Amino acid sequence: MKKLLSLVAVVFAFSMGLSPLAQAADVAAKTPQQNKMATCNKDAEGKKGDERKTFMKECLSAKKEMPQQSKMKSCNVDAKDKKGDERKAFMKECLSKAA
Repeated sequence: MKKLLSLVAVVFAFSMGLSPLAQAADVAAKTPQQNKMATCNKDAEGKKGDERKTFMKECLSAKKEMPQQSKMKSCNVDAKDKKGDERKAFMKECLSKAA
């Protein structure tokens, strides 16, 4: 009798969509774009109309900056007053440093 009740409970849980495996599959099935949309939607809470539309457009089109890109930006800022070979040498040294 206990086995029968357990079996009925398991079947009921699966039919109600309460399966942990099904929930894990739903999370794993999301694409990076879907995850980005969810994040942008959460960040846009409280915004309305044109403000929300503009925010979502910028958020969804934004690309994640790579560490090398941020290092290049930082070195460029530091080298703004340098010219020619001095700048070239500075950039080479700056970019070769550990992040």
